[in-house]
Amino acid sequence: MTLKTQFLGAAAMLALTAGAALADPALIYDLGGKYDKSFNEAAFNGAEAFAKETGGAYKDIELQSEAQREQALRRFAEAGFNPVVTTGFSMSSPIASVAADYPDTKFVTIDGFVDPGEHPNVLSILFSEHEGSYLVGMMAAMASESGTVGFVGGMDIPLIRKFACGYAQGALAVNPDAKVISNMTGTTPAAWNDPVKGSELTKAQISQGADVIYAAAGGTGLGVLQTAADEGILSIGVDSNQNYLHPGKVLTSMLKRVDVAVKESMEQGADLKTGVMVLGLNENGVGYAVDDNNAALVTPEMTAAVEDAKSKIIAGEIEVHDYSADDTCPALNF
Repeated sequence: MTLKTQFLGAAAMLALTAGAALADPALIYDLGGKYDKSFNEAAFNGAEAFAKETGGAYKDIELQSEAQREQALRRFAEAGFNPVVTTGFSMSSPIASVAADYPDTKFVTIDGFVDPGEHPNVLSILFSEHEGSYLVGMMAAMASESGTVGFVGGMDIPLIRKFACGYAQGALAVNPDAKVISNMTGTTPAAWNDPVKGSELTKAQISQGADVIYAAAGGTGLGVLQTAADEGILSIGVDSNQNYLHPGKVLTSMLKRVDVAVKESMEQGADLKTGVMVLGLNENGVGYAVDDNNAALVTPEMTAAVEDAKSKIIAGEIEVHDYSADDTCPALNF
């Protein structure tokens, strides 16, 4: 099943709402900047793909503070943009506060959740990040020579712990004796855009023996990838394909198809189907990247093991624990 099929054919999952007048879509990026080469930039790429393929137009805005979240939502809704697509879990509450005031406007929260019963004009798009992280965790353990791998997260929230937990499970599935080091950058949104702190955490993990480090930290992750390359170890990118940033130094990137989610939400326009959608390996919503920049790092044995695990996860033969389900992780202590 493709992501597009999931969007257009999952009527059983989605609560349909009445259409509104045809209008241009809008996109609100999470804090960290449009060009973070990760999560926000994936959303931007999706919007650009929408514009290129349809000839349509869209409006976007980069937030500078928490206070702007609700302001931006109201501004776009009052101006007639539809749908209004947002990125980041922190948009959930602002959308819940304004959605009822604009019943003819469709709102999308990517990574957030808004109760569809209370707000029938909202689509919540969630991803099974733990599944994709499991696969790159396997690759990390197979590539590691020290038996120690690392994880650097951005803001310490359940979503990022979900990445870390899946990663640790994948690493331990390959090497039960592996050591997984995990650090978060901070507890405020500033943690998404602090490459200096990302670099410091990377050096600290290297000093503890880590020779592969996975960054799930937005713009902060750029500091992780840069320092890993400088120090001669491997890194793993996130959300977008970041292999190109340091060719031959990035083992892979855990892909989260935010770009496709944005593009296809915009394509549906005012007829957007709302409700809740969860996109995992089965829907090609998450995965791992192999291209010319990392092909020499990914061995046939690695590919075979990961593809086998992917099939078993989809079939239900391997269950990857979802940290966000119960705030626990059997493979990692936070």
